[in-house]
Amino acid sequence: MLTFPPDFRWGVSTAAYAIEGAWNQDGKGESIWDRFAHQGGNIKDGSTGDMACDHYNRMSEDVELMAEVGINTYRFSVSWPRIFPAGTGKANAKGLDFYSRLIDILLESGIEPFVVLYQWDLPQALQDSGGWENQNSPRWFTDYARTLYRELGDRVRLWITHNEPFVPSLLAYHEGEHPPAVRDLRRALEVSKQILLSHGLAVQAFREENIRGKIGLSTIFFPVHAAGDRPEDLEARQRYDGYFHRWFLDPLFRGSFPEDMLDWYGKKGTVFPQLDSLEASIVAQPIDFLGVCYFSRFVVKHAEGSLLEVEMVEPQSEKANDMGWEIYPEGIYEVLKRVHDEYTPPEIYISENGIPLADRIEEDGTIRDGERIAFLSGCLSYVHQAIDEGIPVRGYSVWSLMDNLEWDLGLSKRFGLAYVDYQTLRRIPKASFRWYSGVVSTGELEQGDDL
Repeated sequence: MLTFPPDFRWGVSTAAYAIEGAWNQDGKGESIWDRFAHQGGNIKDGSTGDMACDHYNRMSEDVELMAEVGINTYRFSVSWPRIFPAGTGKANAKGLDFYSRLIDILLESGIEPFVVLYQWDLPQALQDSGGWENQNSPRWFTDYARTLYRELGDRVRLWITHNEPFVPSLLAYHEGEHPPAVRDLRRALEVSKQILLSHGLAVQAFREENIRGKIGLSTIFFPVHAAGDRPEDLEARQRYDGYFHRWFLDPLFRGSFPEDMLDWYGKKGTVFPQLDSLEASIVAQPIDFLGVCYFSRFVVKHAEGSLLEVEMVEPQSEKANDMGWEIYPEGIYEVLKRVHDEYTPPEIYISENGIPLADRIEEDGTIRDGERIAFLSGCLSYVHQAIDEGIPVRGYSVWSLMDNLEWDLGLSKRFGLAYVDYQTLRRIPKASFRWYSGVVSTGELEQGDDL
């Protein structure tokens, strides 16, 4: 039996666009995800976030679901266009009221709110003015953040500025998979700089507002392994790690973009952003914690013909059965140890950890997702090992509370502890829901836990 610290924060995670619905209700403005989803062909199954899980109108029911799990922390994002329909200007009172009521209900239920300022739903009005490429975007974000600090900061103690900044920069502007669906590395790198600056300015504003709490940033990690021992494969591994991880971590903790990546981009003829001394001090100012999102790993080899000269390799091992991701729980320990050894954040939170499965309702009405239980249990055993070794992991959140709209994959992938019937929007606890509730209630994990 593995016992976690008594003050360990057990939670679940969601994101505004993925669950809220009510895309134009109560004065909410259009987001880039609203526009993207409404343009045909962008979402795998043709769905949109117009309804999603209708959390906006079922918020009390969903908090009751959280209370049933027994969690003491709920990590959720705020919809920027619900607060500022035009991105800036006058705040929308009804939008602020929604999050204020959510926080009050959470606290009444003994659940601590853990607020993410930005999980990718930029107001479309700001995108029309250049979005994150606009040099004013860090100030736009800071004004938005400061509003939330002032309105909610009396009750919220844990804040994340950005969740996975790789996604709205390199995935959206270089790989073109998320809005605004651009394929231009130079623009993607510039956006990454603007997002990092906005993070730093928002942290400054947090300190200036004297909010009693902690603030950090959350980053996605897929450990990158080489497919073999060839020097060119090891170099490919280093490049992809630089592209995916170090491009954000090095500025955050060291005040500069990684030199090897600057050299590579320069060699390839790509103009890359620089951080002057003032910008570096803004980006790299101390944070209180780093958030870690973990799902699987990458295996790569050298390949000519692409910008990074990297090719993904299918690892020869068991896969999650619905997205092709390898089931690799040990990777979470690798991430935690690496972050602790190389960047030494004062605290670490697992802000997302989950697995997509093709869940279905059995004839007896149950959803038996033993593979999810096995994966989460494996990850938690490695988290416990990290804690035992002195790595300051303070909390853990499952992605996700319930099945939801998984961005460009739509409603086709299920990560939730609760199954959502998208015809009726009924939430049905899965076997993993009951299992996690048991872990949370005791603070103990039975080794080899699975069903």
